[in-house]
Amino acid sequence: MAKAQKPTINDVARLSGVSKKTVSRVINKSPLLNQATREKVEAVIAQLDYVPNPQARALALRRNFLIGLIHDNPNAQMVLNVQEGILDTIRATEFALVVRPVDRHSPTLLDDIRHFIEQQRLYGVMLLPPLSENDELARLCRDLGCTVVRMGSARLDDEAHLVASNDQEAVCEAVEWLAHLGHHRIGFVAGPEGFRSARERELGFIAGMGRAGLTIDPALLTRGNYRFESGKAAGEALLDAENPPSAIFASNDVMAAGVLHAACARGLRVPQDLSIIGFDDTAIAAHIWPPLTTVRWPIRAMARTAALKLIRPETAAREPAFFPSDLVRRASAIEYSGDPTG
Repeated sequence: MAKAQKPTINDVARLSGVSKKTVSRVINKSPLLNQATREKVEAVIAQLDYVPNPQARALALRRNFLIGLIHDNPNAQMVLNVQEGILDTIRATEFALVVRPVDRHSPTLLDDIRHFIEQQRLYGVMLLPPLSENDELARLCRDLGCTVVRMGSARLDDEAHLVASNDQEAVCEAVEWLAHLGHHRIGFVAGPEGFRSARERELGFIAGMGRAGLTIDPALLTRGNYRFESGKAAGEALLDAENPPSAIFASNDVMAAGVLHAACARGLRVPQDLSIIGFDDTAIAAHIWPPLTTVRWPIRAMARTAALKLIRPETAAREPAFFPSDLVRRASAIEYSGDPTG
């Protein structure tokens, strides 16, 4: 028995009564079509169960069906969560993911990324912070005909090319909650300079202390680089203060784990002697002991939407650009039981 031949683009064109070029435009989501023609061709495609050839489509578009994830971010868990979010969206599509770490301080950064985009013939690019804050880089992607979506902690672009969180407001609310628990001396571990997320979270800390009517002690402010060792060093510095804090807010979970390590090494009990809050709600937050109170950064949901904006912009127009963070209360932060003036 002869095997039935698969329908071709010529079959779709013949039954639709349009040219092959018109069918191609429908497949490639071209805006240069009226709705009636689009719907007629799509109905025939569905009737024939026609599946476009991805290689032919890529050739016609002069693009491969590749999404590039470009980052210079020391937080490996954050990058992994972004990858998983993108894969959630492109799974069961013809798209694939290519990950490219770069050095944002390199004098050849723009040339390197230009070469990467041109060599891979990328369909779209997702930029992670702090690279996403580089307007010149975003323009380069667009100049190369490559759709770009930028992830950030504040508004960086128009909503069609942006997914962002409300880091400043979320941290402010977390600090107010610590104050409500009776903590007056609150230490803060900032993220690395040059990261908009670090700055937004720092501004949130300042705002939260102000709303709670608390004075910021410069001796209780320190900085890390989003890595565990820097959080450990920051925790040691804060706990060495003449009048140490009863609570510490770290700008990501990995640094918060470092603070926890520093506290436990000194024989301090968390949360009885020291409350700790992180930011991200990555896997480490629930896996360390005690489980970490943290601000949930909806990174996977943001990445899913970013990928949708790259591959299905007409669908993504209904998706949000801004994703609120919320406080996840676990065992690492409790009401302060010491001297309320201390």
